[in-house]
Amino acid sequence: MQIELLAVTEKAEELIEFAARVCYRSHAGAQEGSAGKFIARLLAMGHESPLEHACATFHLQGCSRAMTHQLVRHRLMSVSQQSQRYVTEAGFEYVTPPALDKEDGREYDRDMETIRAMYAKWKARGLKNEDARFVLPNACASTLVITANFREFRHIFRLRCARHAQWEIREACTRMLRLLQPRAPAVFADLMELID
Repeated sequence: MQIELLAVTEKAEELIEFAARVCYRSHAGAQEGSAGKFIARLLAMGHESPLEHACATFHLQGCSRAMTHQLVRHRLMSVSQQSQRYVTEAGFEYVTPPALDKEDGREYDRDMETIRAMYAKWKARGLKNEDARFVLPNACASTLVITANFREFRHIFRLRCARHAQWEIREACTRMLRLLQPRAPAVFADLMELID
């Protein structure tokens, strides 16, 4: 799995502080470097709506369709995902669960080859990608770009970085949090305890 942070709102924490100070008409209290402490107070009060003014965009590659189905349930996130309708999946890559031992892993690989052959058979019989894809597994690797505001990323990370989360989405979200936290430390610092 590859994860790349493509974009983050410039001066995100300063923007969040500015937006929140509008709520309290307290711009006189803003000073150089005051955003971090101000955001910490917002989070302590549960006042997270100002976090919606800052966003981040990630590029995820090599993750399973099983994982992306979990991720896209976060509806306050914009998603552009590789299409199985317009892109052929002949020779598709796939994700292997780490719980498989070596022998089971070989059998799993053979099963994926069987599914590739099934896909090729239906394509050879004239089915379009949009119909041939019905035989593809959830293990099929996918690529997507996601964008969400910081409030939504906090929600996603609280759920998906938790120890009980499914292994693949936990790995993806942990890596996203590690990439995003240095760009907005006050916004995400408290969530680092989920992954440390």
